[in-house]
Amino acid sequence: MQTTNTIPSPALDPAKNNGNFLEVWVDPMQSPPYLLMLLGDESGCCQILDPAEQYKLIKRCDSYDRAQLWLLEDEYEPLEGRLSGAEIS
Repeated sequence: MQTTNTIPSPALDPAKNNGNFLEVWVDPMQSPPYLLMLLGDESGCCQILDPAEQYKLIKRCDSYDRAQLWLLEDEYEPLEGRLSGAEIS
């Protein structure tokens, strides 16, 4: 499965420098496509939220890699781009 690189450059990767960030992931097989939000925090933990269910917490992971793996296993794909904590505050 091909994924889209959502990181503009390795130096800005918030998952590696423990910054806050937001990514949007999509299940393109559904019509209309279904979206989930991946929020990362300064401790490196991530939460997956469902905006269609009033931002209900779907999954909590202790790392970005685990959250990403969970989303990829459910055939979600990241949308290009990522918002930093400063952009979502």
